[in-house]
Amino acid sequence: MTSDLSFTGERFLPGCSGEIAYEHWHRYAFARLFTAGKRVLDAASGEGYGTALLAQSADAAFGLDIDYRTVAHATAAYRSIDRACFVTGSCDELPFADSSFDVVVSFETVEHLAAADQPRMVSEFARVLKTDGVLVFSSPNKAVYSDERQFSNEFHIHELYREGLEELLAPHFPAQQWWRQRVGFLSGIWRESDGQTAEAWLGDRDAVHPYAGPEAMYFLVVAAKAVAALPRDDRRLSVFADRDDSEMARAQHHARETLRLDALLKSRDESLNARSAHISHLESLLAEHQRVVVQRDADVLALEAVRVQQQQELARCAAATTRLQTRIAEAEAALTAQERIIEYRQSGRWWLELPWLRLRRWWADMRA
Repeated sequence: MTSDLSFTGERFLPGCSGEIAYEHWHRYAFARLFTAGKRVLDAASGEGYGTALLAQSADAAFGLDIDYRTVAHATAAYRSIDRACFVTGSCDELPFADSSFDVVVSFETVEHLAAADQPRMVSEFARVLKTDGVLVFSSPNKAVYSDERQFSNEFHIHELYREGLEELLAPHFPAQQWWRQRVGFLSGIWRESDGQTAEAWLGDRDAVHPYAGPEAMYFLVVAAKAVAALPRDDRRLSVFADRDDSEMARAQHHARETLRLDALLKSRDESLNARSAHISHLESLLAEHQRVVVQRDADVLALEAVRVQQQQELARCAAATTRLQTRIAEAEAALTAQERIIEYRQSGRWWLELPWLRLRRWWADMRA
């Protein structure tokens, strides 16, 4: 079953692969030991894949999630499974009557609630469970999940240590059977004969199936001359892991290195984005500078044209001034000459010479 939801890290999707898929699918496959033929509540069901898996053997399986879009997706995605039903609601205020379920399954839910809300959620689980009901519950071990790996999940609000989880459950669920889950690198030796002393599952997107074991890389044979000589042993699976968990440590080292490189890549991208933004800013400043320069050049050309026009006007004014000064000088010269004439005619000499001048003019007229 494909999903139209996007994986954000908050909810597992059946299309995801790797360690997270092993963890989530295995928990639901394990829960089927307790849910066959029962009325089951899958609290915080998310995409709905787990509810759908439980519904294959349960009498009825109700998936509850707080996000209505996720519930709508689950309803559409698993509508072909008659015994699966999906409801919108909160785990600390369940929309179900008292003693409604034989089994409540809640995987990786408690850490998404604040510390003050976690007891109310457990109380609600107890309320909707029948007296002989069973709670199948999981929570990350803060000591290993976060502290040991120096890891912080942004969607986890309040994680618990083992003691805290035990104290949280004890008021309503004093009878507790603890199991441990951890993905690891193991060497497995599988017996080819039938039998299921150990539980093993093979999962895919739609279901889980009994796992008969992998194809052999090596064969180990216990042989004898007679059947009676063979040791009687009902074990079907032998598993070995090294004390230092070296393969897991190597994988975690690679994971940390990948995260470190991703952080460096993110930092580089942020630096490039900042540099690109700075370059864009500089380009905008350069464009503005060029615009100012073009405007300044245009203004300079306009001012130069005005200056040339003013110089031409000044030249015309200078020429007019020169002509005017010439006229003034000529007028002043004429005026000076007139003043001399007037001054001469006002002198006694003029009056003495005047009769003689008149006589000469008369004589000239007579001769003419």
